Amino acid sequence: MPLSYSYPGIYIQELPLSTHTITPAPTSITAFVGYTHPWKTATFKTAIQLFSFSDYETYFGGLYTSGYFDNDVAQAVYAFFLNGGNNAYVVGLQPEALSAGPAVQFGKDPGDYAFQAKINPDPLILGVGMQFYALEPGDIVPMTATITNLRTSSSPTTFDTFDLILTYGTRIEVYRSVNLAINQGLANSLDKRINGISTLVTVQPISGASYGTGFAYTTLPPTPPQPVNFALGTIVTYPASPAPIPATFTGSFSASDFINVFQANSSLDNVQIFNLLLVPGVSDNTVLSAALEFAERKRAFALLDPPPQATAFLVPTSGLPDIESLVGSIPTSQNGALYFPYLKTTDPISSLPTQVAPSGYVAGICATTDSTRGVWKAPAGMAAILTGTTGPVPTGVMNDMQQGVLNSPTSPTTPVNCLRTFGSSTVVYGARTLVGTNTAFAQSKYVPVRRMTLFIEQSLVTSLTWVVFEPNDEPLWLAIRMTIEAFLLSLFNQGALQGSTPSEAFQVKCDSTTTSPADQQNGVVNIVIGVALLKPAEFVVITISQLAGQTS
Repeated sequence: MPLSYSYPGIYIQELPLSTHTITPAPTSITAFVGYTHPWKTATFKTAIQLFSFSDYETYFGGLYTSGYFDNDVAQAVYAFFLNGGNNAYVVGLQPEALSAGPAVQFGKDPGDYAFQAKINPDPLILGVGMQFYALEPGDIVPMTATITNLRTSSSPTTFDTFDLILTYGTRIEVYRSVNLAINQGLANSLDKRINGISTLVTVQPISGASYGTGFAYTTLPPTPPQPVNFALGTIVTYPASPAPIPATFTGSFSASDFINVFQANSSLDNVQIFNLLLVPGVSDNTVLSAALEFAERKRAFALLDPPPQATAFLVPTSGLPDIESLVGSIPTSQNGALYFPYLKTTDPISSLPTQVAPSGYVAGICATTDSTRGVWKAPAGMAAILTGTTGPVPTGVMNDMQQGVLNSPTSPTTPVNCLRTFGSSTVVYGARTLVGTNTAFAQSKYVPVRRMTLFIEQSLVTSLTWVVFEPNDEPLWLAIRMTIEAFLLSLFNQGALQGSTPSEAFQVKCDSTTTSPADQQNGVVNIVIGVALLKPAEFVVITISQLAGQTS
């Protein structure tokens, strides 16, 4: 504020800084789009931010194994956080409803199977009929309920207590001193201990039956499992392969589900910044084209998965296509890269071998590389070790010559970044974008170069908003130059740019040569920035010369 001079002496006035700082933009916030659990997803078509896989379990139900709908998103998010990711958005899509046929609802969730149990430990007390309803479709993984430590009571009003152990794959829930009563108003009764707390099952009295009257089937399949009399140590198994029951949802794929997410003013579009875009397990070119267009508009980078049936090279007797023949129609873009093949892993639920799309793993490696080295370092190499996999699927194993064909193809023009196993480690061993041999995008041939460009653009866009409505003249131009030069100098000092001096690494122009009087009249200020970006050492050439006969 202006000073008021009233006495002889020294006056101090603080002036505002003429420069501003540029805050580096984040580089590895990852957006996942795909089908999620139809009964456990909190909100569909809404971008929900997650900071751990526990958050995914809260909003989307966690991992599952089902024959009804795919679990590519759950597996990809799990691999992302396992490999170093720490910030993500997930847009859950709801699988399509059946167009015809009845929808059968058991317990809480449509399409679930039920098994019945009858606890009758004491002949003085009539048994209580109950049904356990699995919260996960159980057509692949058996579920068990074990009664242990049974404690009988001679009083009909006290009821018996027991310990209940539920298992589903590697997930275990233990409930101690559960009261036998159901819907009897007791705080420790079985239904009050389980329902709303367990992530595996819900429990309720048999439909149409009251306490002590036995069993009644009113909503079960035509041939239900037989009632089981629980005794000490009894194990009741949820069927591994039950008879099919009409489900409310199917795993039907629809390109429009994804394309709607990529429209203007969608929930994900309204997220200010995300850096990586994934549609796990999707190889439909209509969706990939929409995803790449969306990524270009949002200054993000898309990590694409190959078709799951693709092989590293053509085996005529297998009947499976090779990856080179499948990638020709993938859209050209400097904001995307394709990774191959699918990876082997162990299903955390069933403990059985399974295969997973690679994009979630690669996104995690990007996050780890960004934090340890910087976005200018290629998320590839012998240090880019994938966690949570036992290697590529058998049809994706290749040698150096086969990778050479995929890494730098001439026809088709889409490079394929390969995941390979060396020794005991599986690593990302490629860092090329989808521009291939297209000379128009030659400057964006490598993944780290393009991601670094996007990082600089995003940082400047979000940090230069103070320029708007400032007087468009020399003082503003000087402040802009100083602000941007300070930011680029910090990158140079981190080893993110080429050159031995700052002048070789970057240049910033914002003066009367870039902004004409006509531009000033129209409220336009033009900034020209040149940066020398680092390119990965993809081909290391070693020349050896033998020395023969020299004495020194």
